[in-house]
Amino acid sequence: MAENSAETTDLLRAIAAGDRARWGELLTRHHERLKRMVALRLDQRVQSRLDASDVIQEAYLEASARLPEYLKQPAMPFFLWLRFLTGQKLHELHRRHLGVKMRDAGREVSLYRGGLPEATSAALAAQLLGHLTQPSQAAMRAEMKLQLQEALNRMDALDREVLVLRHFEQLSNAEAARVLDIQEAAASKRYIRALRRLKEILSGLPGVQEEI
Repeated sequence: MAENSAETTDLLRAIAAGDRARWGELLTRHHERLKRMVALRLDQRVQSRLDASDVIQEAYLEASARLPEYLKQPAMPFFLWLRFLTGQKLHELHRRHLGVKMRDAGREVSLYRGGLPEATSAALAAQLLGHLTQPSQAAMRAEMKLQLQEALNRMDALDREVLVLRHFEQLSNAEAARVLDIQEAAASKRYIRALRRLKEILSGLPGVQEEI
């Protein structure tokens, strides 16, 4: 089924045969990757009202309703289909809560303008500093975050998005290439280039423990 793993294919076949109890098992397999995707793309202006779990639960309801359509014609791997529906739901929730403010000119520079809400340099910087700094360095975080954002903003937009997809969302190279509609070889080259650039950026920040 559309390049799914053997385990996912078996679960989909069981569900198609009427075993709806396997639906929860299938969703659990992909939950953490969806959570990472939403956390990177959830607009900071709505984070006091929404969290990643809220978005994902609504996406699961949508996916459940549309599952027969997917089973009839699985045009993409199940996880990418589920990720796409989750991104659509995130777009919808952003519109609901932000309205015309969605494209506020004061937003951080987006990483890539693709089919989902954009991850921002601010979100990526926060993720990086959360992993790479010690608690004793908390006072330095605000300044470091600004420096890291500025450096990320100077990277090629597609390279940044490949970095987000591969390193933070943990998509495979084939999945990232499919999401971005580029060749797998091109996605791999961009990821290597983006990692090299990120290491250069991090090496220039004081107090960062590089673990990339």
